[in-house]
Amino acid sequence: MVLHIQQLKLTNFKNYEQQEITCSPHVNCFLGLNGMGKTNLLDAIYYICMTKSHTGLTDGNVVRHGADFFRVEAIFQQDEKRDKVVAKIIPRKKKEFERNDVPYPRLADHIGEYPVVIVAPNDTNIVLEGSEVRRRFLDNTLSQLDPIYLRSLLSYNKILEQRNALLRHFTERRTFNESLLETYNVQLIEPAMLICDKRKTFITSFCKTLQEIYNFIVGQRETIDCQYESKLLETPFEQLIAQAAEKDRALQRTTVGIHRDNLELKINDYPAKQFASQGQLKSLVLALKLAQYEILRQEKKMQPLLLLDDIFDKLDKTRVAHLLTLLLEKSFGQIFITDTDDDRVTDIIQRLNVPYQKFRIENGQATLIGQ
Repeated sequence: MVLHIQQLKLTNFKNYEQQEITCSPHVNCFLGLNGMGKTNLLDAIYYICMTKSHTGLTDGNVVRHGADFFRVEAIFQQDEKRDKVVAKIIPRKKKEFERNDVPYPRLADHIGEYPVVIVAPNDTNIVLEGSEVRRRFLDNTLSQLDPIYLRSLLSYNKILEQRNALLRHFTERRTFNESLLETYNVQLIEPAMLICDKRKTFITSFCKTLQEIYNFIVGQRETIDCQYESKLLETPFEQLIAQAAEKDRALQRTTVGIHRDNLELKINDYPAKQFASQGQLKSLVLALKLAQYEILRQEKKMQPLLLLDDIFDKLDKTRVAHLLTLLLEKSFGQIFITDTDDDRVTDIIQRLNVPYQKFRIENGQATLIGQ
């Protein structure tokens, strides 16, 4: 199934007061200097697909300075099906998503309907930072694939927050109620085990895809491995949380559970975080995102939207060539590219040899300059 955005409308989104863009179903390029709003357009697309900003900003920081609301509207086309999706947000008061003028009962019901993958310069954090970043990568992928996973994750996080608040309450009041704490322990078990099981199953198929794409990008054979690390794979959750009871009380937070899991990435049997060269790091990060795309494409039976944010300036010519070959061979769907270099983007478009549109971005205004 082919998915693309026909039209995008922004109102008070970041530095855009009013903007309407008619999109090419193939390649769309946003050109301009840094700070003009190129990345903000990609973030608006991500927002309308995932109900939140890719950058991690709260809704209050997404709304344009001086405004008290923002709105994003997109017309999605899937083969013969056409949907209008609208996000209406008043920060700290109201957040509503509608599809074809019908509000979603829950925001979670929208996630996964229009799969999206974004490749950005700070993606190196997936490899270089702590386990929390890699868990977010896992959760982002699985939440778009599996609504049961997403519901379980939301449930787990809510109960975890309540349990941590209770632990802090015990310390502040110098009291302790074991039976009350146990009620939260019991509630965590089911979503924790489901999430652990689905992560384990996912990594098995994901790792094979990652290996294939990585070796295509580097043009040689290297051993790539990704291993899911969780104490729940070895010890029942109820036993783990009982063993950590005193530590949890002392630290006033839950120290065991799926929120502590990790995705270990290795190149040639060495941890990538410590031993990957700059070239290996760039290739691995790009492969992670393209493997995410491929898994979503296979499982969802549609081509996700692909957002490439200022990445061609960070890749050498060889990796750019391999990436473009992948884009052609894998029959990618709609692509959005941001860049500061018009000549570089023109060269990329010519090599892709597909219909395109180019927009000049200046101070929160997008102007069509080529197609």
